Amino acid sequence: MIWSRLILAMLGTAGIFLAGCGEEKAMTRADPGTPTREAVGHYCGMILADHPGPKGQIFVEGQVDPYWFSSVRDAVAFTLLPEEPKRITGIYVNDAASLGDWEHPDMGTWIGAKSAWYVIGSTRRGGMGAAETVPFKDKTNAETFAAEYGGEVVAFADIPRDYVLGNADGTPQTAGMPESETHPMGHGQQP
Repeated sequence: MIWSRLILAMLGTAGIFLAGCGEEKAMTRADPGTPTREAVGHYCGMILADHPGPKGQIFVEGQVDPYWFSSVRDAVAFTLLPEEPKRITGIYVNDAASLGDWEHPDMGTWIGAKSAWYVIGSTRRGGMGAAETVPFKDKTNAETFAAEYGGEVVAFADIPRDYVLGNADGTPQTAGMPESETHPMGHGQQP
């Protein structure tokens, strides 16, 4: 009888501990924020509202406020750069179908970045005038946008690294450079 009470007490304590862990995990999941007029882009340091096109926001563990991005392409770059925090708890982007005016977008419609569809290589420019990864909640809206403005539709995981980390026009950093300048060893491969 004593052993059964002891085992029940230990199981109860373990249950409370596990429930507490679940609550902590739920608290670290961030919901999208609403940018104020003072929200500035993480990389450009400029006011988000002053830039055209969709925006992005990323939450990282241990930080209450999100990192804001004046373009979705910058938000995707954040996830690829080794020097940026990796304990991401939420990535959100504007649904381009709900922006209204591209030049003065309504930044109220946020969707999960990893479940969105993106148009890359379109003629539309995002914040800072660079090529944009234009996000859509629905693939049909992305296809309609691509038919009108060019580009191709891809999932988050299929956005090419070179498109995001390349030049402002979306070409790789090394496009048009002689091989001896693009590869320090001159062998066609980076060390």
